[in-house]
Amino acid sequence: MANDGKQDKKEGLLDKAKGKVKEAVGDVKNDDQKKAEGQVQKEKGDIRERTGEIKRDRENH
Repeated sequence: MANDGKQDKKEGLLDKAKGKVKEAVGDVKNDDQKKAEGQVQKEKGDIRERTGEIKRDRENH
C-alpha cells in the first residue's frame, strides 16, 4: 500500500511529542544535551509532518 502521507504525518506528530518530552526532561535535569536532542527531534517531527501533508495534498489535486 502506498504512503498517502498519513503515516508520515502520524510519525511526525509522534516525533514532535517525543521531542517535547526530551526537552522537558532536559530542562528539569538542567541537561543541555537532552534539551538539544529534544529540539532536534521536534524539528524532525515537524518536517515529517509537513512531508505527509504535502504528499496528501499532491494526491488530492
